[in-house]
Amino acid sequence: MSEILLGMNSVLEALKADRKVRVIHIARDRSDDRLQAILRLAGEKRIKVVRDDKAALDRMASSRFHQGIVAEAEPYRYYSVEDMLEEAGDRGEEPLLLLLDGVEDPQNLGAIIRTAECLGAHGVVIPKHNACPVTPAVTRASAGASEHLKVAMVTNLVRTIKELKQQGIWIVGTDSEAADSCFDLSFPGPVALVTGGEGSGIRRLVRENCDYMVNIPMRGRVNSLNASVSSAIVLAEIVRQRRAAAEANG
Repeated sequence: MSEILLGMNSVLEALKADRKVRVIHIARDRSDDRLQAILRLAGEKRIKVVRDDKAALDRMASSRFHQGIVAEAEPYRYYSVEDMLEEAGDRGEEPLLLLLDGVEDPQNLGAIIRTAECLGAHGVVIPKHNACPVTPAVTRASAGASEHLKVAMVTNLVRTIKELKQQGIWIVGTDSEAADSCFDLSFPGPVALVTGGEGSGIRRLVRENCDYMVNIPMRGRVNSLNASVSSAIVLAEIVRQRRAAAEANG
């Protein structure tokens, strides 16, 4: 069974991450620096490259938005939460995870994964049900970051939260109705940030198992942010606090 990857970033980052790619289809008239990087890696990995016309790529991708490149790759590989904690240990860092409670939009999930990878998080955890999995659309929206950041899919998010708490990880949820600002909380060392889905937010049972709930102060006329933007703001604040603490400690 193959998964179809679309676009330059998705294919290039998959190759960099050593995802198994069976064949790459490229439009006959496509040629630029990124394509040369892809062709070089494909040659090193002995991956078959086929030149096709645009109509063939459209049919293969079921979309016109493939930037002239389509790859047939192995299905996306999920990791475990333990893999993420092990990576944090290997990097000599306090765990920083992002738990998503029902994010269903692929663009939002891709943007969240991209932000989490850029800010140095150790992984994103998504529930198996009522949430978007890592699809080719998510990979493309993440600009290929999903190939480098560990993503775990769990059956029960509340159980996962309880297990993380047993390992000394603090759970911080985001909610516009929370009393405390994310800029006022001194975030604990090992932390998992919980972000709710579009519209519904964090479910009651998940909220009840959070150690802290924080909001993002709003001063404009629009008083809500989507899941990807709110995640980015709070993750950036956690990273800022960690950096400041490291600098203060020499």
